[in-house]
Amino acid sequence: MTQHAEQLNINTQCHVHLNSGDVSVLIDLGEQQLPSIVHWGASLGQVSAAQATTMTKANVNHFTSNNQDLPVRPDILGSLHAGWSGRPGLSGTRVGQNWSPKFTLTSASLNSTNERQICITDGLISASAATLNIVAVDSHSNLELTVDIELTTQGVLRTRGTLRNTASEAYQVHEFGLILPLPTHAAEILDFAGHWGKERVPQRRELTIGTHLRENRKGRTGADAAYVLNVGEPGFDFANGELWGLHLGYSGNQRVWAEKLYDGNRAFGASEILAPGEIELARGETVSTPWIYGIYGVGLDEQAHRLHSWLRGRPSHPKRARPVTLNVWEAVYFNHDETKLKQLADRAAELGVERYVLDDGWFGSRRDDTSGLGDWTVSPEVWPQGLNTLIDHVTSLGMEFGLWFEPEMVNIDSDVAREHPEWIMAPAGRLPTESRNQQVLNLAIDEAYAHVRDQMVAVLEAHNIAYIKWDHNRDLLEAGNQLTGKASVHAQTLAAYRLMAELKERFPELEIESCSSGGARVDLGVLEFTDRVWASDDIDPFERQQMHRWTQQLIPAELMGSHVASGASHTTHRNHSLHYRAGTAFWGHMGIEWDLTQADPEDMKELRAWIEAHKAHRDLLHNGRLVRVDQFDSSLDIHGVVSQDKTEAIFAVVSLALADTDPVGKFRFTGLDESLDYEILDITPGFEASAEYQGRHPQSAHRELNMRLPGWWPVDGPVTLSGAGLSKAGVFSPWLNPESLRILHLRALPAKGSK
Repeated sequence: MTQHAEQLNINTQCHVHLNSGDVSVLIDLGEQQLPSIVHWGASLGQVSAAQATTMTKANVNHFTSNNQDLPVRPDILGSLHAGWSGRPGLSGTRVGQNWSPKFTLTSASLNSTNERQICITDGLISASAATLNIVAVDSHSNLELTVDIELTTQGVLRTRGTLRNTASEAYQVHEFGLILPLPTHAAEILDFAGHWGKERVPQRRELTIGTHLRENRKGRTGADAAYVLNVGEPGFDFANGELWGLHLGYSGNQRVWAEKLYDGNRAFGASEILAPGEIELARGETVSTPWIYGIYGVGLDEQAHRLHSWLRGRPSHPKRARPVTLNVWEAVYFNHDETKLKQLADRAAELGVERYVLDDGWFGSRRDDTSGLGDWTVSPEVWPQGLNTLIDHVTSLGMEFGLWFEPEMVNIDSDVAREHPEWIMAPAGRLPTESRNQQVLNLAIDEAYAHVRDQMVAVLEAHNIAYIKWDHNRDLLEAGNQLTGKASVHAQTLAAYRLMAELKERFPELEIESCSSGGARVDLGVLEFTDRVWASDDIDPFERQQMHRWTQQLIPAELMGSHVASGASHTTHRNHSLHYRAGTAFWGHMGIEWDLTQADPEDMKELRAWIEAHKAHRDLLHNGRLVRVDQFDSSLDIHGVVSQDKTEAIFAVVSLALADTDPVGKFRFTGLDESLDYEILDITPGFEASAEYQGRHPQSAHRELNMRLPGWWPVDGPVTLSGAGLSKAGVFSPWLNPESLRILHLRALPAKGSK
């Protein structure tokens, strides 16, 4: 794709207006200063040069009697010389000096795929989807700064900075991030917390004077990551209220923050957390921030839609239908019995499963989690004939084969650790405390990287493997390079990315899942190299309802691994019906994590029906627009997917607990075309919603589902309701037993008068 670059005249008053996806970003480059974002939010439409100048003036605070004599001009770096009193983006020093650089813009260009998108009038440069690239220098500090500011077609704002040392003396970088502005009415914070087995738990608070700071020093994104840090109008929800979101696309140590300053400025920013001495730039060397994503929306669903649309537009986004997957971990754990594993494959093929994944335990001395990690050779003890006997059986059944690796980790009891103890990440003279009986292998050491890469390549070349489940089961604490004595999380993170990229380049059809003790590495950095994420090790459907609801704030359903759990959950030991387990897994990249040899014929029949229903609707599920109905009753979770042209939709009505009222009440569908009529059908597999079941206890084999259906419900065939009625008047919810659900399919009827 050809890029058109327009050089900008920065010697005069200069503004850049990017306007795409109903989002505007107005940037001031006046007086050769670093970019200052005057407006980021709802589209401004057409803007004249005079209006841009006036808006810039209107964005500056008035003079106050106890402040500096010039008003603060917030720039993208949070420069100290401009009077910025919040967190600065750049902190560093050269032998105690050059700690407050003042950059002067030396060049700026606007890059677009379409020359006609760029319009220049009287110092105002207007464009739709484009990237502003600026170069600035501080000749006194001998530093050069490059910043990219991109507004995508979908309205996602992406920024990235690169710092270069131009002096002979080294420059030590303490922190390097970028700052984005917030408006005055952005006053409520929504971000996320959590832990292993319960990732992405939402939390809200008021944005008050001071800094709301979220830090993660675990060497990976973290199960408790802020995920998407949102600040918006008080009370914003899925459908209403302006909000501004921030996400750091990075998988190592990280920091995000939102702050409200005493001078009226509000902003948020993001940076990588660097350990002391971790980044020291010699002459000519550079360091870059991760991509920092800003996502504006009116309501959380609009924000999610922008992100999903952008992700789906990437060249690397998975294009083929997401294969229904069986992972055998919870069926066999470390007990790799070939006969049992082939039986699981036979059962999976009966159900229509399309991918079979062999998990931990196939390599080295790995009979439990205490040894063998890091020795990526097929175990002759467990697999005397090799893996190909199982792989050939799986592929003969029409399924592709996947394999588990944990390339960044090592057991002390392993051949590689015994031969190269210096490859283990550690401070000088001692090892970090173990976690899950393992340490971290330092991929930033060239020989260690080559060892892991070559062993993985050998396995992939010798076997028909289409998929890697890439795990990362411990935090990186005290993660140092024993050869240099320096902290090395930054280098380790980039090395992991490089290894993923190299394997993808060598094996172009290979797909990789990002798993990290479940959902501890879910971010837009790792998704540059992977095709799926494992949302959590907890597949209890009750917990997964919340996780799915919020994991999709960042990523679309087709990237979110979502499996049918065992009857008794591996993590919580709760028992759930197959109806609820499969009905929850239905909404992501569907799979199974269950010992199918224990499934009775009725289980198999019902599960096959769910898989067939998922396949029938996965094009819509994985390409449509996510909608989440704001809860009017805490017992209900109503969500769905609407096709981009709004002619088709699928919704779930999920009962999480006993309703607050009886009858439950009315809910309104969202995302539909109010000018169309929709034919609605209950397509819930396993339980027919026929009239004889109204208010009674329907039987399906040995299972029982208690539900009371309202009069409008499509119990004896489809019903027709208008989009306006569904969206504005609403419909009564059914009464369902806790932890059960119904699925509705909506299809638009031809508009009246059309043929």
